[in-house]
Amino acid sequence: MLNWDIENGYFDEGYGTVCGCDEAGRGPLAGPVFAAAVILPRGLIIEGLDDSKRLKAEKRDALCEEIKAKALDYAVAHAEVYEIEAINILNASMLAMRRAIEKLKSVPDLALIDGNVARDFHVKAIPIVKGDGKSPSIAAASILAKVERDRFCLEMDRFYPGYGFAKHKGYATKEHKAAVLKLGPCPLHRKSFLRKTLGENIEWQDIWQGW
Repeated sequence: MLNWDIENGYFDEGYGTVCGCDEAGRGPLAGPVFAAAVILPRGLIIEGLDDSKRLKAEKRDALCEEIKAKALDYAVAHAEVYEIEAINILNASMLAMRRAIEKLKSVPDLALIDGNVARDFHVKAIPIVKGDGKSPSIAAASILAKVERDRFCLEMDRFYPGYGFAKHKGYATKEHKAAVLKLGPCPLHRKSFLRKTLGENIEWQDIWQGW
């Protein structure tokens, strides 16, 4: 249940500024992983705020603008495909979240990180399992990260037509996998994810040809 209990507990412990942080795009076959960090005014109620995965696109877009208007501070960052391939998706997600926090205009006293891992942050960071459904700060971050990543995919659909990025946002739909097998991968695709999803029986040397 989304409420201020988590944040208030840390405020009561003496933390003055608490930010929520979440990522979007760990699972897709293509595209960067995005992350957002958000500092909300204590106790702020935003009607309809929730885990981004539970919201329709139109509602996420509207909430994104409201969050930006009402937040004390926010920032969005990402980790590139080559970084995902080099250090794996978990570490790339941590990297994107650290970058988002570092882009904030003010340094928070505490960062609440969605998930069960909080690694190598420059501020005190606490992992919160399923935090995007519990903490308003993390829920707000989940929305900003998801909206920014979706907008990126819409833009990339124009650069790499035929894959359907505007529709599936890089996820492993039947249409997306069929497009990769037909067209070959583009620079947005995560090679390790394609191998895992499409299998080792593919003639990968032919598929990567021309990249």
